[in-house]
Amino acid sequence: MTSISEQLSDALGIMVMGMGLVFIFLSILIIAIGIVAKLFPASEATTATPVPVTPLPVTSNAPGHTGLDPKLVAAITSAIHQYRAK
Repeated sequence: MTSISEQLSDALGIMVMGMGLVFIFLSILIIAIGIVAKLFPASEATTATPVPVTPLPVTSNAPGHTGLDPKLVAAITSAIHQYRAK
């Protein structure tokens, strides 16, 4: 049986090796993506073009002009009251 200090040093070595491998892999991946981006630049058709923003029309919030069917509103209200009554 090995001592706790030997086990901790082995665990530390494995941890450093794993973190190093992940760092190397991610670095290679970033470099490869940069190379591919330079070899195959995006064409003008695929780049995002700014879309002009048009303001929404101003609507009044007058009661009775909700645009919803009153029967639907009554059904939803009734369902909520029944659910809360349980």
